[in-house]
Amino acid sequence: MKFRLDEDSLGKVKIPADAYYGAFTGRAIKQYQVTGNKSHENLIKSFVMIKRSAAVANMKTKAIDTKRGKAIVSACDKILSGKYVDQFVVDMINSGAGTAFNMNSNEVIANVALEVLHKKKGQYQFLHPNDHVNMSQSSNDTYPTAMHVAILMNLKDVIPGIDILIKSLTKKAKQFSSFKKIGRTHLMDALPVTLGSEFAAFATSITKARNEIISSQKELQNVALGGTAVGTGANTPKGFRKIVILELGKISKLSLKPEKDMQYSLQSKFAVVNASSALRNLAIEIGKVANDIRLMASGPIAGLAELGIPAVHAGSSIMPGKINPSLAECMNMICFNIIGNDTSVSCAAQSGQFELNVMLPGMLKCMLESTDMLKNFLPIFSANLIDGLTANKEKLRADIENSPVIVTLLTPKIGYLKSAELFKESLKTGKTIRELVVSKKLMSNKEIDSLFG
Repeated sequence: MKFRLDEDSLGKVKIPADAYYGAFTGRAIKQYQVTGNKSHENLIKSFVMIKRSAAVANMKTKAIDTKRGKAIVSACDKILSGKYVDQFVVDMINSGAGTAFNMNSNEVIANVALEVLHKKKGQYQFLHPNDHVNMSQSSNDTYPTAMHVAILMNLKDVIPGIDILIKSLTKKAKQFSSFKKIGRTHLMDALPVTLGSEFAAFATSITKARNEIISSQKELQNVALGGTAVGTGANTPKGFRKIVILELGKISKLSLKPEKDMQYSLQSKFAVVNASSALRNLAIEIGKVANDIRLMASGPIAGLAELGIPAVHAGSSIMPGKINPSLAECMNMICFNIIGNDTSVSCAAQSGQFELNVMLPGMLKCMLESTDMLKNFLPIFSANLIDGLTANKEKLRADIENSPVIVTLLTPKIGYLKSAELFKESLKTGKTIRELVVSKKLMSNKEIDSLFG
């Protein structure tokens, strides 16, 4: 392998000759060997869009000459088209405030831009990663902005998956609307409900969680760009902030606007925590749905056996014919991970000091991981589990007939004490409440049917 010597403020570093990153990145990849994963594609896109927007704003404010500015824009366009993405090599969790990733971006864009100018990689006297690509910026305002943009892009892909789940649950609610069953409280028999109403309640809970996620996007649309190091806008030309955010909104197709209090935007991660908590709440609701489905599908002999689940693969390597609620189990694990990620985000947000929160890469990793899991799995969960659920009508009906708790429905007719006696007698003799009531001529079959038939 051939190498070149690339130089930064600390000195020279040996870099692979064909690499578009430079000395800072060369140092960083040796230090930040954490997850083994390179940075997320939407983080890369976000940063490149920020650098492109900054170059445009710097040209419009006369802070950079047109030749260099256009070269940077051209380099960014090449990267956004899918080229050079493999050059963004810094681990997803890297230096505080994401400085390592910002510099990785600056160096790649600078070296691509140098080639646009017919110069060689590393000839920074013609176009420099810091002086030109990073002009009017800091890691401290670019990374928080990229966080917001990347999360918004991921959320845009998550919402359709949530909508698919809501649609699937609503469809099942209608399909199961006439199937009466025993309700359960404290895991014990309770008054009858319908299987359909249970699924309708599932759909309601997911819809409410979805709406909170939609609402959380509003805060994320306020961005820190233009605040530079401490939120004062130091080293930015007049008018830069308005132009750069307008340009970023255009290229990202997001409704972005400047956060009014720039120091707040660097100090506080409220917007990210707010979105994270909305994802956590969704995970809690979906996890509850997955758990209930697993319980209702338990069996087929020794469990509740109220639902039939579609077979997506063999359930056991040793027990032939066994079918497991594997997709519901997978969904539960996803939900647990999202809840854990939210805890990490919360701790990181609380751990900022004074003018800057430096825990941004860890927070963003968690947010993008959570949204990626939802984006990838929700359509599968809906199509291959929810849509294929079937109701065991005979079992549902038998449970109603056999459960003594339905004596509750008779209480207004025969009184609490008499109902309690019937409950005990049913448990003792094994006779159903219907059988006891009819044999004692307390009510007719027709009258009982009108109550819980």
